Amino acid sequence: MKLPPPNPEAVDRLQANHANGAGQFVIDSSADPVKAIVDVLRRGQRFLVSSHARPDGDAVGSVLACAMLIQQMGKQADMVTADHVPLLYRQLPGAESIHPALAVSGPYDAVILLECDGLERAGLRGLEEFFVINIDHHVSGRAYAQVNWIDCEAASVGEMVYRLARAAGATITPEMATCLYTTVLTDTGGFSYGSIRASTFELARELVLAGADPVRIAEEVCFSTPLSKMLLLGTALNNLHREGRVAWLWVTHADLVRTCAVDEDCEGIVNFAIGIAGIEAAAFLRELPEDRIRVSLRSKGSLSVAAIAERLGGGGHENAAGCTVEGPLARARDQIVAILRSAVAQQG
Repeated sequence: MKLPPPNPEAVDRLQANHANGAGQFVIDSSADPVKAIVDVLRRGQRFLVSSHARPDGDAVGSVLACAMLIQQMGKQADMVTADHVPLLYRQLPGAESIHPALAVSGPYDAVILLECDGLERAGLRGLEEFFVINIDHHVSGRAYAQVNWIDCEAASVGEMVYRLARAAGATITPEMATCLYTTVLTDTGGFSYGSIRASTFELARELVLAGADPVRIAEEVCFSTPLSKMLLLGTALNNLHREGRVAWLWVTHADLVRTCAVDEDCEGIVNFAIGIAGIEAAAFLRELPEDRIRVSLRSKGSLSVAAIAERLGGGGHENAAGCTVEGPLARARDQIVAILRSAVAQQG
């Protein structure tokens, strides 16, 4: 894939800030993307750090930890996301410094996008004007930036930020460890998804030793559910259906209004469907105001819902993915259930 050309002014600034003036700015990260990113961080002075719209625990924790890394290097890091930080993650160190915005403007030496499979995934206007670093761990990840680091084996993008910090010689502070542990806890479904490996637990151990409190983080993330989400969950469970090895549930936009729920209250509801014994694929459908349907997909074993989501314009992980499709809700539900039914049948 041919990468887009870098912003000339950004490259000039990076070269000017390079202490000894040696070498040229690295834009080919194919050989060693981590080294390339560290090189950019060392040469630059001002960076923007962002992640995808509707940020989850991995997005928020990774943005915070990455900004802490940059600040530890004596540089400036501005944190911006298209949507507000969800209530569950506002207790993370520095979360109040993540600002919601619709557009960004510089000057920045580089923009760092975390777990975004394209500029549009961030939901921010103006990103195309900057030199972009893409750090992603989704199987749907693609090389759209000037520097691309995609590792589908990583349990969370926070794991990649941890490795980046180590490569840069940074100290993993208790605040950084707290943010990074949150990324691992949330993006592995509490250490239950297929993405976990022995190294995942080794990373968790390192973060706890660095100052993360796993009990407190679990309490704040897993046991602080708003009443609005519980009411919405009750509605979704009333709509729960099962057919063989497939389960699905849904809520309408009116349900969200009635329960005073917000978008973030929908996170994780699909897990109640995939958690049913004997279920191999599950879907949660949420009706959006503009007659579009947000679909969350989950699977067990080797069935890839990421491949299904990509076919429908979305993406994600092998066992956890999502997409947005056209309504009405009934038609979208029938479409998704038919696709899941066929995928499960092909598994045998």
